[in-house]
Amino acid sequence: MSDATLHKPATPARFRSATEESPAARWALIAVAVGGLALLVGAPLVIVFAEALVRGWGAAVASLSSRDAASAIRLTLLITAIAVPLNAVFGIAAAWFITKFDFRGKAFLITLIDLPFSISPVVAGLCIVLLFGANSALGGWLVASGYPIVFAVPGIVLATVFVTFPFVRAN
Repeated sequence: MSDATLHKPATPARFRSATEESPAARWALIAVAVGGLALLVGAPLVIVFAEALVRGWGAAVASLSSRDAASAIRLTLLITAIAVPLNAVFGIAAAWFITKFDFRGKAFLITLIDLPFSISPVVAGLCIVLLFGANSALGGWLVASGYPIVFAVPGIVLATVFVTFPFVRAN
């Protein structure tokens, strides 16, 4: 055998699509996925609006204009106005620090930032109550000093920032 036959170039591989399904099968799978997503997202929205409007538009508008609803809307807007800038500042700073520098404890810091993904918001709220509640040492001192945390705006902001902080971290 000569060297020319030993080093014969292999025939180029045939290029193929990522899937072997027909276009009709691909479109059917996409339709099933989009339909399932629409059902998971759309069905709860339809049910919420149907239940809210069961007594008619007039009752829904009247309930939104009640004093309690206005207070809830104001509280939501206040918490949002506080939590979003806090998350933006600390999230951008944490992302910059994590991506720009290598340091001991970097993995631990990332784990702390991602902690709300693995802890239920109910458990996080319980931890806030146990730590800052009026029956705890720290919470009792804060309440006596005139700075209540639990069932007040600071506690709501703390819980909101804790639960939403992982969403602003870039990685």
